[in-house]
Amino acid sequence: MTDALCGVLGISKRSAAQVFTTETGRSTVLLNGRNPKEKHQLSSAAAAMSLPFRKELEKYKNINEDEILSKLSEDELKQLEHVLDDLDPENALLPAGFRQKDQTTKAATGPFDRERLLSYLEKQALEHKDREDFVPFTGEKKAVLGVHNMVNNPKFDEGGARSKDGKGSVRNVVKGEKVKPIFEEPPNPTNVEASLQRMKANDPSLIEVNLNNIKNIPIPTLKEFAKALESNTHVKTFSLAATRSNDPVAIAFADMLKVNKTLKSLNVESNFITGTGILALIDALKENESLTEIKIDNQRQQLGTAVEMEIAKMLEENSKILKFGYQFTKQGPRTRVAAAITKNNDLVRKKRVEGERQ
Repeated sequence: MTDALCGVLGISKRSAAQVFTTETGRSTVLLNGRNPKEKHQLSSAAAAMSLPFRKELEKYKNINEDEILSKLSEDELKQLEHVLDDLDPENALLPAGFRQKDQTTKAATGPFDRERLLSYLEKQALEHKDREDFVPFTGEKKAVLGVHNMVNNPKFDEGGARSKDGKGSVRNVVKGEKVKPIFEEPPNPTNVEASLQRMKANDPSLIEVNLNNIKNIPIPTLKEFAKALESNTHVKTFSLAATRSNDPVAIAFADMLKVNKTLKSLNVESNFITGTGILALIDALKENESLTEIKIDNQRQQLGTAVEMEIAKMLEENSKILKFGYQFTKQGPRTRVAAAITKNNDLVRKKRVEGERQ
């Protein structure tokens, strides 16, 4: 701050600077005194933000800022602006016009006109000359990186196609590949009632039963299939994926596994079986010595860590399971199950090799 201004105030430069700061020490007011109206606005802002925070500044609380600013010359006001340049422009308590000094030197041209401004900017953009390219385009063909991948691509037509005028041929044209239609799977042709009766009759020709994707099988009927398997000695593969089976059905098949000595493969994927039903199946496999493959993946609810740990424990104790269809969510059970399945398959391979030697 200038010596003249400090003389008018009767204070030192350091004390004068403190008048224009907040209690946190952060400056908040920028002054511009180029005309009387601005002087009045700045003096009002200064009066609002100059509350003293030290006892020695109490005597300056009721000073007349208008009188002080009116005595300053134009040069002194400009110097005052430079002193306050470091003030905080982020203070939301002040109007935007008070957060920084006025940097315009031209007189106002009139009120804001949005359409006029947009037309002016568009005109300036059209008249602006584009910069020249650093490397001018000459039309010369350059080597293309990775062209060998394009040549080896089955979509790359080496023979080419006819040109637009029909006279010549255009070589090395990438052609589109025909989209292969995807057809819906045909409905399952299995006769549910006939298959159930054949199982109850222990038909020796019935080795595999596939009920996959048959949505309308009643729960009691599915339980009857499980009951029929308890005494059946010929069916080796039973699949009921996506049949809306639930926990009571899983428990019924768990009871079946405890007594059945023939079934080799069981598929209960994509159903509504929860951890309770899966645990019943797992407990039954501890007593079963004939089943070599079971699939339980893609149930409506996640089984959880506790169930996955029980699965891993069962497979470590059961040496008959060679394939287990389930996507584990935890690394620990996944590693244990992989090791157990590998061990079981190695045991089968060793027995087969020993049998061949004999």
